[in-house]
This record gives sequence, C-alpha cells and structure tokens, in this order.
Amino acid sequence: MEVLGKLFGSEHKVRIMRLFLFNPETPFAKEDVAERARVTLASARRELKILRKTRLIKSRYFVKRIVKRGGARARLSRKKVGGLILNPAFPYLAELERLLLDSSLLKGDELLRRLNKIGKVKLVLIAGVFLQDTDSRVDLLVVGEHLRRGALQKVIEGLEAEIGKELRYAAFETGEFNYRLGMYDKLVRDILDYPHTVVLDRLGLPPMSAERR
Repeated sequence: MEVLGKLFGSEHKVRIMRLFLFNPETPFAKEDVAERARVTLASARRELKILRKTRLIKSRYFVKRIVKRGGARARLSRKKVGGLILNPAFPYLAELERLLLDSSLLKGDELLRRLNKIGKVKLVLIAGVFLQDTDSRVDLLVVGEHLRRGALQKVIEGLEAEIGKELRYAAFETGEFNYRLGMYDKLVRDILDYPHTVVLDRLGLPPMSAERR
C-alpha cells in the first residue's frame, strides 16, 4: 500500500479507488466513502474531487436508506441524495483493475504481521477476493489458539478499508477446527477443496488439503 500511495499521491486515494472498483454498480455518498475507506470526510471530499476530474467516477443520484432515531425507537426512511459511482467508460479502467485489485498487494508477510496481534495463529488461508475468485465461500480462514475476536474484527475492518470490499472470513480455535476437519464439516471442506493459498501452516494440513496450496 505504501508504494501505491506514493504512485497515486496518497493511500487514501488508493483506498477510495479500490472501493469504487470493487463495487462498480454501487453509488456512494461522500460520507459513505469516508466511512468505508476509514478516512476523514475532508480527505474523502478532496480525493473524490480529484477522481471526478479524471472521470474515473461520475455523479449519480440514488435513493439512500436513512435511520432516524427518536428516543428508543428507530424509523427507516428513504431519501434521494447525490453520490458518485464508477465510470465504466474510463479509458484506463482495465489497467487500474489489474493494478489495484492484484491479490499480491494484500497477502504474505504483511497479512501475517497484522494477524499475529490477535493470538497464537496456527493456520492462515486466503481465497476469494485475494485470488480473484468470486465463487469462494470465504476470503480468509484463520485458525489459532486464544484468538481475540475483537482484535480480529479490527484487523478485518482495516483490510476491508484498504481493499474496498467487505471480507467473508472464518475463524476457529485449533481444537474446533481439527474437530470440524475430522467430521468433514462442509464449510471447512469447501474452503480446503477449492482454490486457496496457504499463507501459514503450523498445523500440518493433510495431503488432500495441501494439494490445492
């Protein structure tokens, strides 16, 4: 991300570009962009202005659901608001997708460095968005001991902000994972039997699983 930030002027711009590239048919209000990319509203407005001038994104009105709270009760309403959406006619769209959605930008040592903060991590597999495979059930599998779910959620939120897309993930304590593996649990088998990459394996996956590493 640091290299891309230097190439494109800022890491905030890279996050916002990925948000639109991963969600090409979704319009976003400026406030939504700031929240999803985890940047300040002022930064979002600045970067969006630049991206709009380049015509990577364009204006689009859309109906937004708004939650209004009155005391302990909440009421859902709809409001037409101005937003921005990816411009499919942008001449360098394919080149940007290949560069910014490249899975190699978000895996390996950096991914492990972040996950090591959540507990004793024993197994990390990536799939789905990291391998540009839309059919995968999960994007990330984490197995370990004494996993701190709150810390894991913060790591996931940070990755989502950088990637620009919500991640599907599964996390298990080592004992539970081994039990599910032995019982041929459908979720675990679907992850292991379909395309994935092993980032870390301190458990010693069986050969049938390792063949797709």
